[in-house]
Amino acid sequence: MSRRERLLATGLPRVLGHADFEAQNLRWQDGRLWTVHDWDSLAWQPEAALVGAASGMFAGSGQPTLAPIESSQAFLAAYQEARGRAFTGEEREVAWAASLWTAAHNARYEALYGHTPVSGDAVRAQAAERLRRANA
Repeated sequence: MSRRERLLATGLPRVLGHADFEAQNLRWQDGRLWTVHDWDSLAWQPEAALVGAASGMFAGSGQPTLAPIESSQAFLAAYQEARGRAFTGEEREVAWAASLWTAAHNARYEALYGHTPVSGDAVRAQAAERLRRANA
């Protein structure tokens, strides 16, 4: 099963959320998230998909790349703790599949326009493990 097939196979309910959770779109005050910019990036997806996508991109502040797997794992754990409920097995799989969304898009852009393959290299290095966690 591919990443796309895994995401399409879910029957999880959809929510409206922000789908471009890169560092440059976030502002913090006193150690707490204060505001989120770039609201033209709304998506109607399962909560786990939005959170998973954020876990893959939240650290990006320069040329976009993919967060290290350990950072994505920590992001997902912190999110679940803050919401007071652990993800189900299906939600975990969807989150890991979605963690590749933005990096795959950015890798395509790098290849098309001859940019340094920062996201492309990260996807090549991490995709197998992220897809294993996604059961895809």
